[in-house]
Amino acid sequence: MLPLRQVLFGRKSAAPPAALAPVALDIAGRSVTVHLKRHATARRMVLRLARDGENFTLSVPKRQSQAGAKDFITQSLTWMQNTLAHRGRKEAGGIETILLRGETVRLEGTGKLRGLVTYDDATQILHVPGGDAHMKRHLIDWLKQQATQDLRVASQSYADKMQCRFTKLTVRDQQSRWGSCTSDGALSYSWRLVLAPSFVLDYVAAHEVAHLREMNHGPRFWRLVLTHCPHTRDAKRWLKAQGHTLHHGV
Repeated sequence: MLPLRQVLFGRKSAAPPAALAPVALDIAGRSVTVHLKRHATARRMVLRLARDGENFTLSVPKRQSQAGAKDFITQSLTWMQNTLAHRGRKEAGGIETILLRGETVRLEGTGKLRGLVTYDDATQILHVPGGDAHMKRHLIDWLKQQATQDLRVASQSYADKMQCRFTKLTVRDQQSRWGSCTSDGALSYSWRLVLAPSFVLDYVAAHEVAHLREMNHGPRFWRLVLTHCPHTRDAKRWLKAQGHTLHHGV
């Protein structure tokens, strides 16, 4: 017995097009996936970079075959490689440059979702991984690590010189002060000090460590700071004139 549709219309209905499988590629040592999507109204194939910045999507007409889509992808390999390379040069979260220890450095995205932030001292370029939504977070996390490292070294050095000890050291995004010291020996600093010239961060460390000996700003406190930190006045002047700039741009 013939199917009812064939009885009514005299022919079989067309079979739905076969599903298209994603295409895996290796482009310049990078694993890339091209996701194929059929569109009923599409008249030609259109290749685009995916939202993750790592892969691609290919829009194909309703009746396009898998083999035809693969041929199109093969012909587009050079374009794909150039697109990924350009994507890798994108700045982190729209930020082109930042200060790092008082020097202006340029930011460039690595074009990869994962990886480590790395700094090229020769070119003064900071390479930052992550997609659009995560590059700035990766950058700030790295800056916090650098700040913690610099502040721990400076604080320990002044603690040895001033013959005192701290119990804890943390870095935060403090808005109202560059550092603080509690009566139980805990030091807290703004991570943004790593953006300033090194002598500024060094002075703030000397200032807070001195509070371990003198919990005030009296003559003995300032004598202690000035004895061990000769660039105190220069650092204070810098913070007064330019400290506000450390809260902008990142």
